[in-house]
Amino acid sequence: MTKRTSAKYKIDRRMGENIWGRAKSPVNRREYGPGQHGQRRKNKLSDFGTQLRAKQKLKGYYGDLTEKQFRRIFGEAERVKGDTGENLVGLLERRLDAIVYRAKFVATIFAARQFVNHGHVEVNGQRVNIPSYRVKEGDVISIRERSRQLAVVLEAVALTERDVPDYIEADHNKMTATFVRTPALGDIPYAVQMEPNLVVEFYAKN
Repeated sequence: MTKRTSAKYKIDRRMGENIWGRAKSPVNRREYGPGQHGQRRKNKLSDFGTQLRAKQKLKGYYGDLTEKQFRRIFGEAERVKGDTGENLVGLLERRLDAIVYRAKFVATIFAARQFVNHGHVEVNGQRVNIPSYRVKEGDVISIRERSRQLAVVLEAVALTERDVPDYIEADHNKMTATFVRTPALGDIPYAVQMEPNLVVEFYAKN
């Protein structure tokens, strides 16, 4: 098991939720956290603990971003006019690795980051290998011609455990996806409840 895969499953178990809705999640078998003391972690959370958990869950969902990365995105969300929580999830969904994942070109957000890193993805015909690249409305994301028959891609396209959301138009025959619009919180197909408002509260107090 790779370090990334191990980290992914620890996130699920630490949260006690199957945050990506995957059939293989260990939470489907064991709802307690990892480690020898995992089964004891049933205490009621304080307000701080609830807010921290909301932040860790959202941060983990997008590939376990570093605190520095996540804080920078939050800072951008604060500066944009409108609801900060809505702005935050909108910016997270505009990451290139998130689009690749949402379009079902790969099975997990962790695989999406690696896929982009390895140069398999183009944006408007230009190769981009930066997972955090900010996609704009109307941008066309495509899998490079020589990468379209990779097993990881063909297997992901065939998955039935999730659908492509309506703010992305995906054509799996051509292996392209168009980012139609920035989604609101209610448009994003999270497998569990995300609470960006608690993330806003967390950073307001800390």
